[in-house]
Amino acid sequence: MATYSFERLNILLVEDNDFIRNILEDLLRGFGFSRITIASDGQDAIEVLKTAKSVGGAGSLGVDLIISDLIMTPINGLLLLRWTRTAKDSPNRFMPFLMLSGAADNDYVKAARDLGVTEFIAKPFSAESVYKRILEVVDYPRQFVVTQSYYGPDRRRKDIGAPDGNSRRETKESDVTIVYSADKVVKPNKDGGVWYFRLPNSLKDRVGGMGKSGTGEIPEGLLEEAEQKLERAALDFTEWAATYLSKISNLCAEALLKEGGRKKYFDEINTVAHELRGQGGTFGYPMISMVGKMLYDCTGEGCREDDNAVEIVKAHIDTMRAVIREKIAGDGGKLGKELIAGLKASVESKQTVQ
Repeated sequence: MATYSFERLNILLVEDNDFIRNILEDLLRGFGFSRITIASDGQDAIEVLKTAKSVGGAGSLGVDLIISDLIMTPINGLLLLRWTRTAKDSPNRFMPFLMLSGAADNDYVKAARDLGVTEFIAKPFSAESVYKRILEVVDYPRQFVVTQSYYGPDRRRKDIGAPDGNSRRETKESDVTIVYSADKVVKPNKDGGVWYFRLPNSLKDRVGGMGKSGTGEIPEGLLEEAEQKLERAALDFTEWAATYLSKISNLCAEALLKEGGRKKYFDEINTVAHELRGQGGTFGYPMISMVGKMLYDCTGEGCREDDNAVEIVKAHIDTMRAVIREKIAGDGGKLGKELIAGLKASVESKQTVQ
């Protein structure tokens, strides 16, 4: 098995949360990445990529692959992905794009897949889950498929045949234009409407896997060290989470002062809840992720905005503060079950009041 070195690869990390961005950067450096470009949101990332294009290509400014959060403003991860795959200013429309998000719901995953995402990393993440997705990109790059409605990696990782041995693909390979270079594409006389781009695996060559088949790995011990870094970051997470809970509490107080027009407050609470749902499990507090998701679900589009809805938000805040105060790890055992049961009872009682 080849031993990979990621120091020659250039990565663009796009994350609007300072705390998580710093954690991810430390994680990537622990894997051996030394060339990391940071972008604070999708708009910042597009400017980085435009500059890369203007000076002669992605690699020259440190962009061989992208890891991006999904929910950001003003340009989210889905819009950044669409731009990367379709814009004339994109330095490399074939660039591997790893989407990272706590909103790993089916609709988001499907939207990312349809826009040409390479891999999807769900929050809460571990060092191993991030590492495995990067290895997947290096070891098993998928051919790119180009049609009138899609531009991205082949969404079918394997050509699974039917019981009689015939492929279930609607398009036969004999009807497809096969292209082996991203630099020079000659349009065929007869275009079947589908192109497969089968490009050299330049990433594997650059990390030290040239001429070697199968998978590789980073030097022994690096992954374990990265996991230990995440464990140490849990000490800082409680402070970060407490700050976010205070922010939600302040939004509740402001909302109660308004008899109407509370949508902006609930929208912001929903955004903060998304952050909490995505991070807790990463740092040893899966109950924060669980309660954060419950809060995210009940403050989404079309939610109630009356005083009882604000009280429901407060109940979620109280539960998460109890988790942090009591340092409740894992599922919390008996105490965890009591907290969740109490929260659900409180929410139900307030939802029945009109």
